[in-house]
Amino acid sequence: TQVEDRSHGMGFEVGGLFGLIILGLDIWAILKIIESGASTGVKVAWILAILLLPILGLILWLVFGRGG
Repeated sequence: TQVEDRSHGMGFEVGGLFGLIILGLDIWAILKIIESGASTGVKVAWILAILLLPILGLILWLVFGRGG
């Protein structure tokens, strides 16, 4: 049971680290969106996408939205 407890703890720490990385990237993306020259409506749409779907919204913005 000690091995299981250690592996569960490791999994939790890795998941927590992944969550922090995603949070940091989402904050960075939102700041970049705010600084961009895009229209207010486009900015609001991208920010909502990132807030509602943190991973997918970030990926979509990186692929489709950075040029705006």
